[in-house]
Order: sequence, then C-alpha cells, then structure tokens
Amino acid sequence: MTLIRALLLASLATPAAAQTLVDAPAGRVTGIAQGKLAVFKGIPYAQAPVGERRWRAPQPLPRWAGTRPATDFGPACIQPSVPATSVYAPTTPLPTSEDCLSLNIWAPRQAKRAPVLVWIHGGALLTGSSREALYDGRHLADRGLVVVSINYRLGALGYLAHPALSAEDPRHVSGNYGLLDQVAALAWVRRNIAAFGGDPANVTIAGESAGALSATYLMVTPAARPLFRRAIVQSGYLVTTPALRTAAFGLPPAEAIGARALPAGDAATLRRMDAQTLTNGAAAAGFLPFANVDGVVLPEQPVVAFDAGHQAKVPVLAGFNQGEIRSLRVLAAQPPASAEAYEQGIRARYGDMADAFLRLYPAVTYRESILLTPRDALYGWTSERLVRSQTAAGRPSYLYLWDHGYPAMDDANLHAFHASELPFTFGTLSLTGPNWPKVPDTPDERRLSNAMLDYWTSFAATGTPRTAGGPAWPAFDATLPIMHFTAAPRVEPSLLAGMYDFNEAVVRRRRAAGTIPWNWNVGLNAPLPTP
Repeated sequence: MTLIRALLLASLATPAAAQTLVDAPAGRVTGIAQGKLAVFKGIPYAQAPVGERRWRAPQPLPRWAGTRPATDFGPACIQPSVPATSVYAPTTPLPTSEDCLSLNIWAPRQAKRAPVLVWIHGGALLTGSSREALYDGRHLADRGLVVVSINYRLGALGYLAHPALSAEDPRHVSGNYGLLDQVAALAWVRRNIAAFGGDPANVTIAGESAGALSATYLMVTPAARPLFRRAIVQSGYLVTTPALRTAAFGLPPAEAIGARALPAGDAATLRRMDAQTLTNGAAAAGFLPFANVDGVVLPEQPVVAFDAGHQAKVPVLAGFNQGEIRSLRVLAAQPPASAEAYEQGIRARYGDMADAFLRLYPAVTYRESILLTPRDALYGWTSERLVRSQTAAGRPSYLYLWDHGYPAMDDANLHAFHASELPFTFGTLSLTGPNWPKVPDTPDERRLSNAMLDYWTSFAATGTPRTAGGPAWPAFDATLPIMHFTAAPRVEPSLLAGMYDFNEAVVRRRRAAGTIPWNWNVGLNAPLPTP
C-alpha cells in the first residue's frame, strides 16, 4: 500500500464533526453536535454596524437565504488591547471587527421549551468578547439550560454620545448603542430561541462586572423589560450615570464627554475614521464608556428608577467578591505613611460620618481598609441594594459573597479577586488565561463549582437557587441572609452588618447635594468638603 493511499483511507475513516441543523425564523443554520448538546457559534443577530450604520441603533437582519454555518465564533467587537501582564489577558489576542454583532448558543439536543440564560460579558464596556473560553456554556447546558452569549459594541463605538450624532437622530439622542445591541439580542432570542429548544417566556439575563452593569441598565430600559424574567448580577456597580445634555451629580453632559474624546465636527467625518484608531484615541483621551440618561433608551438615573419602582419586577440573584479590588487597585487610594495619617484623612473627608466609617474600615488595618472601601461602595452596596429593591417589589431575591481562595490565588495576594468566581459558575476551571492563578484540579474545587452550577441553573429555571446535598439558599429578608462561598457554600445571616446602611447614607447625601458622583471616589479618594 502506498503512503498516499494509506493517508487517503485514513482520512476517509475519520468522521467529520457531526452537524446539527435548525430552521429558525432568522434562517437555516448548522451547528456542531457535541455529545448531548448542539452548539451554534457566531450567529448574527443584527446587520453589521459599519459605514452609515456606525453609531446607529442596530438594524434587523432579514432572513438569510440558504443555510448558514455556525461552527466558529464571530470576531470580538473593536477594543483596545489588554496589557499582556494583566490577570485578565487572553491566551491569544482576540480577533476583532466592527462587524461583530453575533451570539452563540449551547442547547440540549432534545430540549423543548427549556429555560434560557443570556450571558453578557464583562470588560468595563471597553474590552471582552463572548468567544472567551471562560464563558463556554456547555456545563450549564448539560444541566438543562439553553445558554446564549452575546457580543455588543464597546468603547466609543458602543457608548459615544456626541452633539453631531444627536443632531442627526430622529429622537435627538446618541450613545447607548451597546445597550441597544443587548436589547436587539434579547429580541432575537425572543423570536428565535424556540427553534433551538428554548422557552422565549423563561429568559434570565446574567452578567459579571460590566455585564452586570448592563443587566441593571436593562432592568430600567423600557424596551428590554418584556424580554426577560430574571436577572443574575455578579459584581455589578450601580454608579452615577451621566445625563445626555445636562451636568448631573458632578458629571459633565455625555455629549460634552464625547466631544472632548472625538472632537470632529460632523457625523460624516466621524464615520470615516478608522474604527480601531478612533477606539484607541478615545481611550487615550480618557473616554470611559457608560450608558447615558437620554430620556428615551434610558429614561432616568438607574438608582432613581429603582427607588421609584420603575425597574423590571423580576427576581434577582446578586453578589460580589471579597477581594474585588485586589486585581483593580487603580480604584483604590494610595496608602498613606501611617494609620494616623489615614484616620486624619478620613475625618477630614467624612466629618460627622467619620466614626461610622472608621468602625467599618478601621485605621489599625488601614491598608486592607483601603481595599474594602471601594469594594463595598461599588459592588457590595449595589448587590444588596438590588436584592433589597426586588424583595420590596415582592420578588424573592438572593445575595451572595464570593470568598473562595486556593493556593495559587492566595500566594499572588489575589484572594477572591474580581471575576474569580467565573470559572466556578461556568465550570471552566481549566480554561483560564495565562496570568490567571491556576485553579487546582481537585475534588474540592470541582465540588464547589458543581454547587454553583446547580444554584445558577436552578435560579434561571425556577427563580429559586438549589443544589442537591448543599445548603438551602434563603431569600433575602430582615435577617440579611447571605450565601457565603468559601471552601464550600454556607448561609450566614448578617455577615456584612452595617456595610449597606453606611454606603446608602453616603449615596443619599451625594444625591441630595447634586454635585458629587457615587462610584469609587470614596475613603481617601472622597472629595474634601468645600469651604
């Protein structure tokens, strides 16, 4: 037998990856059969936001002709590169394109009206992608969910408000394009997910960090509210949102922020700019992408909407990480030379609230207090406020604290760092990036991950988080119960007593003053009183 003939016979004997076909309202699509799952990658959910469609609301995609292959992830949206030394650096650079509005689906092959979880990736609304290995949905789908992960426009392409763009818009608004992409993806799911075995009436939105921020935006975005039934908010931050045309709470108008980042005078010039160049330039100019209160897409300040009961009345599972700021030290104040200097700085900034502050964040451990202060002001306060709001609206909701460590993480002084729960909630313990502290492959780590997968899956399916053999997770109530994830999950009432009340008081004072944002400008980063 010749070598060529042997190679030919061997190739014929090796089966190609089994494919699976779905005929959805959007069009016919082929995915990959992986065991009991069908996986579809890179399905477009809107027209490419390029050329004249840059900085416009996403446009529906007509039903495509023929059969579209959905076997490879779509490109990430245009974004600045993540520093190679970052704990969040990907294993390989993400391929990017301005044509990036795609989603991915993991579904049980025999699913019929299965609950759906739509994942919104994090990355400060500036970086990230649904194609990251960390977000592989197979383990959640193995438990009966249909899992959808989405891309949305990022940075200046996704969130730039600008006078020239507002002038050409029929509603005279701009920015919020990334948020509108998320709404469009949810609308696509509503129309199409039944063809993949999902229940369009049982959709849970979920996200971490900027994905969690996005979930809170969606909860107060009128167009999104009918499109989901529950929300999972991991390390969300309900910070001050700029208004489109007016200064508010110490923030300049979103249009003014955009005009400083990209000062071109007309929309046509802006649209001729190279996408990567303008994204990098805006980031270098200090542009921080956020949604804006435009009275249309986002009608009011999110925290005001929750106070007024204008949010989606849905159950929420929300929480944060003990060591959020250990990997986000840019958000923390520089430690002073001594505990005495720390206490003096706090007293100068907090006045009659200083004693209460120092009881929670004492001077004797001031270096740790400096990390805990923005953690609680951003993530802790937000998590509890969301759960309190939804409980008050009559929707049972659930609060957690992720406090798990393992040797590589703790040796790097990154105990329970921002996003470190993600490999456990997705079951992707071996799929972290090159700088991520390696999760040990042990029965204990897999057991904790399985418990979290169970809790998240059952919440998405029924609104009640459960796991076989683990503690019952009580809904939030006056005893302040919190699920504490350490080596194993356990319930601890009043674990963070005082944290919420203090930070709520700070936010209320700042709202009343009307001149100070509420975000990471706390502790030694808080403003000194104006004489």
